[in-house]
Amino acid sequence: MSAKFLQISGFAVAIVAIQIVTQLTDSSFLLTQLTMTAYYSLLVIGLCMLIGYAGQISLGHAGFFAIGGYMSAFLTTHDLTVLKGKPFVALLSKFGLLVVKKDLYGAELLAFHPWPACILSVCTVLIVAYVIGGPVLKLKGHYLAMATLGFGIIIYRIVLGTSGLGAADGLSGVPGFSLFPGVMIGGGGPGKILNYYVAWGIVVAGMTALLNLIGSRVGRALSAIHGAEDAAEAMGIPTANYKLRVFVLSAGFAAIAGVLLTHYNGSIGPSEASVMKSVRYVAIVAIGGMTSLWGAISMSLILNYLSLRGSFGTYDDAVFGVILILIMLFAPDGLIRRQVLGDLKSLFGRFTRKGAVT
Repeated sequence: MSAKFLQISGFAVAIVAIQIVTQLTDSSFLLTQLTMTAYYSLLVIGLCMLIGYAGQISLGHAGFFAIGGYMSAFLTTHDLTVLKGKPFVALLSKFGLLVVKKDLYGAELLAFHPWPACILSVCTVLIVAYVIGGPVLKLKGHYLAMATLGFGIIIYRIVLGTSGLGAADGLSGVPGFSLFPGVMIGGGGPGKILNYYVAWGIVVAGMTALLNLIGSRVGRALSAIHGAEDAAEAMGIPTANYKLRVFVLSAGFAAIAGVLLTHYNGSIGPSEASVMKSVRYVAIVAIGGMTSLWGAISMSLILNYLSLRGSFGTYDDAVFGVILILIMLFAPDGLIRRQVLGDLKSLFGRFTRKGAVT
């Protein structure tokens, strides 16, 4: 039985154990924050892949998250009734891509079904990431950080200043996302437990895919790029191509997280695109260990959950900033590094040999 399978299985058991504990302690209301944490964690593990394995920093992933969420929210709430007679709208209706629903006042609305809205949103993010990733990833160090930061600021100002996107109020009234018959992503109603397992099931699927990628030839090439990009290029590895692919992949993870969390919450606001959100995601990856997916997801579970519970109060952003500074000063490799088990084994062996000598 492979170590990878044991890790994933242990993670799945922990997810089930958390839900059982909340039920036994009559605190099922905590599942709402835990479900939201899962979707944020999906973004974090994608960003960990980019930073820890491709060696590329990004301060714009909140922008990708917001594009996915806002686009899906807009498509599923924007009324197309006035265009009902147009051939294009009629064609969309014929293929079942549009649905008729009622607003708060009982009037009928014609809007996109969540599935095509999700697909269009994610594809848009992938295209945007590919277009900006080509020139941006030619930069290195703080130049790359500033470029991605600029992208994040642009997205934030667009969603904040566009009245069609709700401006400062954001978009609300977003319908639930029916993944399959009987499986609805949505915060309302009695489906808290189901939503919890759906959210973390998606995270488990994402972790499995990334762990397989890391263990493949592509993963070894990414490790070489992270260790010494020039040496990897000299060995014949197409570094620019690999960096761009991982950048697009991580943006896709952010887009999926944005879409699903928006449908779960039933709304999205401009704060999801803020620069501090991007800094928070980078901080979580750094705390967990930039080359450790398990460290990143562990810290995401803890810190995002505490933040959503309001444990940090009005000092939320300040807490993440302070933690990031402390980690960079005293534990630049993170708290849970990829080599942590090897370090523990070496330490244990050292004390064993010392005891044998004495």
